Amino acid sequence: MTGLTITIITYQEERNIGRCLEAVGGLAGEILVVDSFSTDKTAEICESHGCRVIRREFRGFADQKQFAVNEAKNDWILVLDADEVVTEGLKNEIAALLQQETIPFCGYEIPFFLFYLGKIMHHTGVGNEYKPRLFNRKSGAFDPTEVHEKFTLKGRAGRLKGRIIHYSYSDLQNQFDKSNNYTTLGARQNLQNGKRYHKLWVVIKFPVTFLIYFFIKGGFLDGYPGFMWSFIAAFNSTIKIAKTIEMTTRS
Repeated sequence: MTGLTITIITYQEERNIGRCLEAVGGLAGEILVVDSFSTDKTAEICESHGCRVIRREFRGFADQKQFAVNEAKNDWILVLDADEVVTEGLKNEIAALLQQETIPFCGYEIPFFLFYLGKIMHHTGVGNEYKPRLFNRKSGAFDPTEVHEKFTLKGRAGRLKGRIIHYSYSDLQNQFDKSNNYTTLGARQNLQNGKRYHKLWVVIKFPVTFLIYFFIKGGFLDGYPGFMWSFIAAFNSTIKIAKTIEMTTRS
């Protein structure tokens, strides 16, 4: 059997982490949590589930996740966020894969469901996402970006059928709080990449993005949650550009 380490980075996740850990009970030989000095009960809950907890200053999502991967005791890694839950089907699928004498691919993409405003979304551009979350760490690394980090595989990737459910935000207040941070990080990344925008983009970006999410990507089929997701996605895209313009002016 191939050994598996589950890695999770956390900060103030006492509301989510227990649900995440309960779903993967018995799947991995090691669960490694890298916590950014949470002041709530996050670390305590993790330790009660038998996790190995390392406390480390937050240096960006990609950097923190790569650190966790590097510190793992096993080469095969399943990367999770604290607000994600592995379905029973996926858990069984991964367990069966690890039992094989030879694992066919160097990594696997996993399909996601987004749970938002009390509903699992099936449209709005978020109903059929695949992300590389199960992999041999010798076959790649996290891209050094501040936001929307992902593991880039250097080799063939397979796809699993079982899903991860992403419990994205507890409420709209939580979503807007996180959005403010993510749009700032995204603007910094734009600046580092040399992206520049005319102020007219701020006017154009919102209606165009809303049109794409709500109509072209089928947000209207997800009802009220689809409308709110489309609206806030368009708002965030617009604010990220506005912040990029502001940072460019200051620099």
